[in-house]
Amino acid sequence: MSALPAAPSSTSFWPAPHTLGPVDATVEVPGSKSLTNRYLVLAALANGPSRLRAPLHSRDSRLMVDALRSLGAGVEEVDGDGRFGPDLLVTPIPADASGDASVDCGLAGTVMRFVPPLAALRNGRTFFDGDPHARRRPMGTVIGALRRLGVPLENDDDALPFTVEGSGGVAGGTLTIDASASSQFVSALLLVGARFSEGLRLEHIGPPVPSLDHISMTVQVLRELGVVIDDSVPNVWHVQPGTINAFDVRIEPDLSNAGPFLAAAVATGGTVRMPHWPADTTQVGAKWRTILPRLGAAVELTEDSTLVVRGTGTITGAELADTSELAPTVAALCALAQTPSLLTGIAHLRGHETDRLAALVAEINRLGGDAEETSDGLIIRPAALHGGPFHTYDDHRMATAGAILGLVVDGVGVENIATTGKTMPQFPELWEAVAATAEPSGPR
Repeated sequence: MSALPAAPSSTSFWPAPHTLGPVDATVEVPGSKSLTNRYLVLAALANGPSRLRAPLHSRDSRLMVDALRSLGAGVEEVDGDGRFGPDLLVTPIPADASGDASVDCGLAGTVMRFVPPLAALRNGRTFFDGDPHARRRPMGTVIGALRRLGVPLENDDDALPFTVEGSGGVAGGTLTIDASASSQFVSALLLVGARFSEGLRLEHIGPPVPSLDHISMTVQVLRELGVVIDDSVPNVWHVQPGTINAFDVRIEPDLSNAGPFLAAAVATGGTVRMPHWPADTTQVGAKWRTILPRLGAAVELTEDSTLVVRGTGTITGAELADTSELAPTVAALCALAQTPSLLTGIAHLRGHETDRLAALVAEINRLGGDAEETSDGLIIRPAALHGGPFHTYDDHRMATAGAILGLVVDGVGVENIATTGKTMPQFPELWEAVAATAEPSGPR
């Protein structure tokens, strides 16, 4: 278990809205970060201009746009009908792109892992670095894979910062990796595999790959754009060399970012409606339809594609496996539950924006909770919570977890709520609007 960075001794704290009754709200959320950044990478490699309609506009997507521009792609904001910002028109990186470049990865896993293989396809040196904590995120698998593909890199310890020395193309071929630390290692290589002259046969050998839903998303998007990919053998992906077709696509709403708002219904015994919910999606957030009933909520997808979540006033603990990036929201609800919970299959969260397992235990217990780390997850037992500071360690999902607790625990102050701008800059305003819909039903 890794050491958690010390919580700051002084910083700004956002008074989390506290309700005295059930919320009753209809909420729309911005586009999916996972889909936005995958489509941006593929647009930079496509055979013509592409358009992303209603994409996410956040720190992570901005970092991806800036990275692609630094490599030679054109990314233009154009008017669209999305509620949260303009569409994006992308002109691919020219085949003869060359010259040195620099990429700021911030804390975005998709940028630090997806963009280096892309940089290897152009002529020139590309320097990668990011936020201080980004230098502790797992990167060795991508770096090692590029070296075995014949791409020179300059770095000291298989982590940021490093420099990719591209020579205008990558041969590809057969490659074996250990992707047990992150599914993004697989997606990073699949996204560019069709542009390798020999394609790519990628095999994972090691402990199970976490968050397989994200790899399924990558495979589906590639197939939509004409890439031939065979994933019929577990842990093996074979990408044929070929063209990536230009596209015009509407980005689905981010179902992971929808989670805290749906959780507000569960926490307060209220109702939250989420329009435009896709009936068929590869987003991991689709699991809310099965997770929330396990915690005591009623969930319905209506004929007009609105997901309706109704809390019952009672939260029941549950044993849940592989909740992936949804785990911080799940853990917040479990901390409010009347029976114990066991979350398993999420050891990889120690390598996310912060060590999320250690952070959740520290902050839930700071508020009087009873949470404990296991080798691959969390045990959370019922306990009476009280107000106090909730540190976020620059992790957007820690911030939203603290906001959920604050709905029903008076006096919770969430550190640096602005960190939610990583994937949803509008979170504080949307959250306050949801909390304002609560009808007082007496003190909790």
